[in-house]
Amino acid sequence: MKVFRFVSGTAAAVALVAGLAAAEPAAARDRLSPGAAVAIGALGGLAVGAAVGAAVAPPVYAAPVPVYRAPPPPPPVYVEERAPVYYERPVRERVYVEHCETERYREWVPGWGWEHRSRRVCR
Repeated sequence: MKVFRFVSGTAAAVALVAGLAAAEPAAARDRLSPGAAVAIGALGGLAVGAAVGAAVAPPVYAAPVPVYRAPPPPPPVYVEERAPVYYERPVRERVYVEHCETERYREWVPGWGWEHRSRRVCR
């Protein structure tokens, strides 16, 4: 399909160039009025546009777009139940955790006044 589009586009371009090369500007100016020249140019543009549009349009005999649907759900799977397994609980060792807290206090600073301070105390 791409080869046909390329060949038809190439043929249209060659025909256009050959038509422009074959026309003699001086002879055409002597024979045609300006209105006729504009009309011929407009018709040529429409013809080239129609050829390009026909080359780009999808073919009529193309297959329809496929319609996809979700696959059916899988069949259910049955699993044999096993007896529960019991484990002994591990013995936990005592872990020393350092307990820290922040103390806030006021301290007199000479020449300034009372100042709030904090410190960290761990036990």
